[in-house]
Amino acid sequence: MKTSTFTATLLATTLLTGSALMAADVTLEIESWRNDDLTLWQEKIIPAFEAANPGIKVKFNPSAPAEYPAILNAKLEAGSAGDLITCKPFDHSLGLYEDGRLADLSDIAAMANFSDVAKSAWQTDDGTQTFCVPMASVIHGFIYNKDAFEELGLTVPETEAEFFAALDTIKADGNYIPMSMGTNDQWEAATMGYNNIGPNYWKGEEGRLALIAGDQKLTDAAWVAPFEQLAKWGAYMGDGFEAQTYPDSQNLFTLGRAAIYPAGSWEISGFNGLVDFEMGAFSPPVQNAGDECYISDHTDIAIGMNAATEHADEARIFLEWVGSEEFATIYGNALPGFFSLSSFDVPMVDPLAQEFVSWRGKCNSTIRSTYQILSRGTPNLENETWNASAQVIKGEETPAAAGERLQAGLASWYAPHQ
Repeated sequence: MKTSTFTATLLATTLLTGSALMAADVTLEIESWRNDDLTLWQEKIIPAFEAANPGIKVKFNPSAPAEYPAILNAKLEAGSAGDLITCKPFDHSLGLYEDGRLADLSDIAAMANFSDVAKSAWQTDDGTQTFCVPMASVIHGFIYNKDAFEELGLTVPETEAEFFAALDTIKADGNYIPMSMGTNDQWEAATMGYNNIGPNYWKGEEGRLALIAGDQKLTDAAWVAPFEQLAKWGAYMGDGFEAQTYPDSQNLFTLGRAAIYPAGSWEISGFNGLVDFEMGAFSPPVQNAGDECYISDHTDIAIGMNAATEHADEARIFLEWVGSEEFATIYGNALPGFFSLSSFDVPMVDPLAQEFVSWRGKCNSTIRSTYQILSRGTPNLENETWNASAQVIKGEETPAAAGERLQAGLASWYAPHQ
């Protein structure tokens, strides 16, 4: 009887101890729209974190990109959303914060590793609260076919005059489309056109913030000048560019039929597996030799904490790690073309990615001009800029008229421009 009692007591104690140990393991769930990242999280990011933080498990739960906002909102309403939430830039995430769905993370120590520009997409309008830890940006510029450049004796253009001279040489040769971009889908004309070359005219953050403040207008020379350059692009974009879609442009370049591709760095991973030539990249050429240069280093993705999580302490440990050099190195090299927004100097293994990120060392970073505050009303400045850029390239709207139309639309609803 005594032996039986002792055995029962020992078994009960063992079970209780085991339960306590099991209870010590907390599982954090991450909501995300990046379902293409699942393998990266499962094989690289999560194992690295869990190895350094025993007792905290992480599960990555992506949704289809187009469905993410609706799915996330439904989960938040039902109280079933994950502990950590990947954050889209600007208004979607700001709305979640203002609705009390995202926690204030201003006190996260790792926030010191990010510049004001890096944090701007996940802050309140006055910049006093930050609610997501920045993860990555994409950088704009031009990808080119090195074989074509060598064949034609071309060097990387640094000024606008050199840029157009190179395009003229390529066009005169006739073996390559000088520049692969179409206007059918419109967004490329603005994203890889206007907001790619524009920062060199409006001086990056200086002009962008002045536009938000109402101190500059879209009819000012600095904002019309990029349209004036785009008006020249159509002559180099090949026959039928007006009907050319984004996938068409990608195919023309990767098949070796075009020499230059106005690009976002997100193309790197996809292009690497498709081309049979060596690629290079150059930043948007400046107007004159020696001019200060600016690049669109656009905030793309961050991660925040569900304000209703039951594991806030563990979630904050994870978020501190997301702001670390270790995370920046893993993420940046596993997804070449998506660059850490941190201040750490993270070398890229991929040479094309390294070329893009090296521009941060010589140029000033800014973000797309239409993304913060200025596209909240109707007409939507971002969408209007898509259309204006495409119309200017096609020669169906003058640069001055495009600026006047955009300014009138903005002034119709945005008080600082009234």
